[in-house]
Amino acid sequence: MANTTSPHQDHEEATLAGGCFWCLEAIFNQLQGVIEAESGYSNGHHPAPTYEDVCTGETGHAEVVRIRFDPRIISFKGLLEVFFACHDPTTPNRQGHDVGTQYRSGIYTHTPQQAITARQMIDDLTQRQVFGAPIVTELAPVSNYHAAEAYHQRYAEHHPYQGYCAYVVAPKLAHFRQQFQSQLKPD
Repeated sequence: MANTTSPHQDHEEATLAGGCFWCLEAIFNQLQGVIEAESGYSNGHHPAPTYEDVCTGETGHAEVVRIRFDPRIISFKGLLEVFFACHDPTTPNRQGHDVGTQYRSGIYTHTPQQAITARQMIDDLTQRQVFGAPIVTELAPVSNYHAAEAYHQRYAEHHPYQGYCAYVVAPKLAHFRQQFQSQLKPD
């Protein structure tokens, strides 16, 4: 999935950052209409970032999920509704105990229409004061995307008892599953 064009004409891609990619990847992979959510790094300046590089905060990359989805089943706006429900878009460079520029909130758009939809949603959430604090989500075209190393893909699924997965990912996933129960893939 390293390119920005979809391999199927009826599929689209979205790239979202909201803290550790393990959380968002686990969430989006359970959502109807999502073909695949892939952990990766985006919108930095390093030409070939590794996890260790990104963790220094010096590459400019955010930890992201690249989501390939079927817009006939879930729209980009629907993905954003899940995105904003599953992370805090008001904390710059931070999600919970994860601190650093790589953990920023970001929507990295693939098309002009995605940028319009994202801007409208941010403006609506701001106007309605949904979060009680200003939304700091970065909105920019996707650039310099790199898939994360293979061991990061579906990490929470393969390591449910690892500390971070058990104490951070699992509660977020449970909250998501309860809130979006009607939109989950069948077990």
